[in-house]
Amino acid sequence: MDRREFSKRALIFGFGAFTALGKGKSAAGQTQEDDVCIEPSKKLPIRKFDVAVVGGGTAGVIAALAAARQGAKTALIEVKGYTGGTAVEGGTALHSFYNLWTAFPGAKKRQVVRGIPQELIDRLIKVGGCSGHAEMEKGLDYDSVCTAIDTELYKLITMEMLTEAGVFLAVNTLCAGAVMEGNQIRGAITESRSGRELFTAGTFVDCSAYGDLAAYAGADFTAPNDYESCNSVGIANVNVEKYRDFLAANGGVDQLAYGTRSGREGKIVRVQGELGPEFGDEADKIGMSSVTTTVHDNYFMFIKCNFKVPGTVLSRDDMAKAEVEVRRRMARAVELFRKYVPGCEKAFMARTSPKLCIRRGRTITCDYDISHEDVIEGRHFDDDIMVYGFHDFAPRYQIRNGGTYGLPYKALRVKGIENLLAAGMMITSDHRAHMSTRNTVCCMGQGQAAGTAAALCAKKKRGTRELHYGQLRKALENDNVYFEG
Repeated sequence: MDRREFSKRALIFGFGAFTALGKGKSAAGQTQEDDVCIEPSKKLPIRKFDVAVVGGGTAGVIAALAAARQGAKTALIEVKGYTGGTAVEGGTALHSFYNLWTAFPGAKKRQVVRGIPQELIDRLIKVGGCSGHAEMEKGLDYDSVCTAIDTELYKLITMEMLTEAGVFLAVNTLCAGAVMEGNQIRGAITESRSGRELFTAGTFVDCSAYGDLAAYAGADFTAPNDYESCNSVGIANVNVEKYRDFLAANGGVDQLAYGTRSGREGKIVRVQGELGPEFGDEADKIGMSSVTTTVHDNYFMFIKCNFKVPGTVLSRDDMAKAEVEVRRRMARAVELFRKYVPGCEKAFMARTSPKLCIRRGRTITCDYDISHEDVIEGRHFDDDIMVYGFHDFAPRYQIRNGGTYGLPYKALRVKGIENLLAAGMMITSDHRAHMSTRNTVCCMGQGQAAGTAAALCAKKKRGTRELHYGQLRKALENDNVYFEG
């Protein structure tokens, strides 16, 4: 569905935009036709902020923290009852805080994403919710480190950090529309059990993964549906070491990392390998990968079951069918572990994601579109807001010489809208480049830049294109964002 078709069907409206057009009125005042119901206009309570971030996931959490710490009165609007997004629902580990130095002899090891994302990791480590940046023993041409997390502690720590920063946390709240004035967003319309409200702000950041606010505001977008979606299941009452031995005996272990697990160092926190012909054939039928990570004994934090959604991930009905199918696959995955893997005979499903995890929803058109060549050739820009060095297609695609590429500020500015930034999986149209920019740690870095820029724009009452890059760069450097050179 393109922007024009979406605009016809979506709720893009201002005050008093509903008009009674139908054949008769219900007791509640709605006007009804044969196949539509026209709501009457009503006044919405207004909540006023400097910055409003839509989506409390991987990028949105960091964006809201960054904006609030710049002194902006900040709201975070999240449809679920917790924060974390893909990092706690679909991820296996956080990829990646480091460059891929292990694949390039002589390459300098360096942590390329720092700032608020690293602060979050430090907080998680203190409560036993992270493996640390465990260096890979095997799979060195894919990633150099494994940063595994506890999903539930991640939710708690991010919510605590947001509260400490003074962010207005509007969870269980859906972004349902946008109020526009020319090419600026005046407010995001929300829906919750408290009713419909209007969140006004000087600057908005869309971190919704689906690009909802941008689409409601009339931004150009595509919806390529070029990935498999997934749900991840946490499986308890298992033996991590015996699983490693099972993989080794059935063809080999190709990814392995040792880190902190259940408070002890030097324990397996990531493993992937060959499942053997019988388990492997059954796993292929349900789109299950052998890889898992954990920070607890006797627990696989993430086992993924992938499924290519027929139709589009923007369709409620297409996704409903996929939800049923993938939950069947997850139950089957647990059965297979019980049947084939020693130490997993009494395994059970301990956690699932509340809904299918997409790798891409809408791709929002921004002022610059990062290309495949930008990524693998390690290009940098005169308006870099972060650097990054991981590619999920590795070893097929790797950043040149184990280095980094830059993400430019212009890649976050939503084209045609003067006060909206996008961060996370909604940017980058090229699938190959997107296989890097969509990853969790890259989304975190984008979030810090977007939140910082939004706060600076709001405080100076400027549009996103009027912000002087030097001011943004200085603010990011002051908050420990790493830049090459």
